[in-house]
Amino acid sequence: MRFAVNLPALFTIVILVSVWPAQALPLVEKKVFTATDFPLFSGQTLPEVKVGWESYGELNESKDNVVLITHYFSGSSHAAGKYSADDTQPGYWDAIIGPGKPIDTEQYFVISVDSLANLSAYDEHVVTTGPASINPATGKPYGLDFPVVTIRDFVNVQKAVLETLGIGKLHAVIGPSMGSMQALDWASAYPEWVPRVAAIIGTGESDAWTTAALEHWARPIKLDPKWSDGNYSQQAPPTEGLVASLMLITQQALHPQYFNQQGEQLDYQALESAPLNDIRQSHSIVTWLEDRARSRADKMDANHLLYLVRACQLFVAGHQKSLQAGLSKIQAKSLFLPATSDLLLMPYLSAHTHEQLQQAGKISHYQELTGSLGHLEGVLDIQEQGERLKAFLADKSARNE
Repeated sequence: MRFAVNLPALFTIVILVSVWPAQALPLVEKKVFTATDFPLFSGQTLPEVKVGWESYGELNESKDNVVLITHYFSGSSHAAGKYSADDTQPGYWDAIIGPGKPIDTEQYFVISVDSLANLSAYDEHVVTTGPASINPATGKPYGLDFPVVTIRDFVNVQKAVLETLGIGKLHAVIGPSMGSMQALDWASAYPEWVPRVAAIIGTGESDAWTTAALEHWARPIKLDPKWSDGNYSQQAPPTEGLVASLMLITQQALHPQYFNQQGEQLDYQALESAPLNDIRQSHSIVTWLEDRARSRADKMDANHLLYLVRACQLFVAGHQKSLQAGLSKIQAKSLFLPATSDLLLMPYLSAHTHEQLQQAGKISHYQELTGSLGHLEGVLDIQEQGERLKAFLADKSARNE
């Protein structure tokens, strides 16, 4: 079956997918969680935290059928379903979440939470606390006075949401990309909560290469004169820097094979007349990339992007001094699904974490996603591993079940 998908990395693509015989989810309702005096990993405290969350399926009487979905860098808690009948696109993992699908909402209560400093700060369907939020001490946006937040802080907000629902243990936690970081940190920080953890297109830590690569995402914003050391208004944001960052993120999240296919559709040529005759003009593929980034920039906040970059740069599972120390706490059965064509979080990162867990005597499985979508295989082509995920959730071999 063919259909168009709105890529989270800012453009549209048509892909082929396998569709399970299943019903559509009921319309999704965004709910809001609020907490005061929320302690952060850094030791600082946020006077108020407000985040959105969504759920699909029903919580059973014993409250032990909970699957937590942790979202990727530019994503949100909208993992599946639609907000209204005329929505053009469902949540990003709708292919595998729903009645009769691999993450079966007739069996599991599936829940997801917007991150702190969520990139889409101005999206009507996102609720987040971050640099664009009002600092109650000043009545103005926090800007760079907002404290640095970590993947552990995202996990702790999710835990607080779950506890308000009376939930004290998960059936599984599953997430792609930045979501894989959250999933693994869950398993390390709260091992008694997590019997199963699936890390899709992910890593157990931000190594030196990854940290430096992520810094390139932040640099265009910092070089935009309108950034003004983070003290800009929503009326005059550093849009050009943000667009440049989004262009880079989009390209790095894909594979050259996809870009070359897109170039063919655009009739891209190295010797195009516009860039040949005017240094200010761009090639068709560059214009295409910029247009897609610019179309989404107005819903996003530049400072939020910087804070998400820093959270990813600071990541090591368990938030201890070494990956080995963090992984030693994990009791969960683990599943790693990196993408062979991923040039962003390359497969060696998942493979290293998987091997470390096996060497420590933990139950861990590894399988690479194939295809030409690069990093986005784990978002847009995850149904390739739908049966594996279904079996993983059903397997009772987890030691702390």
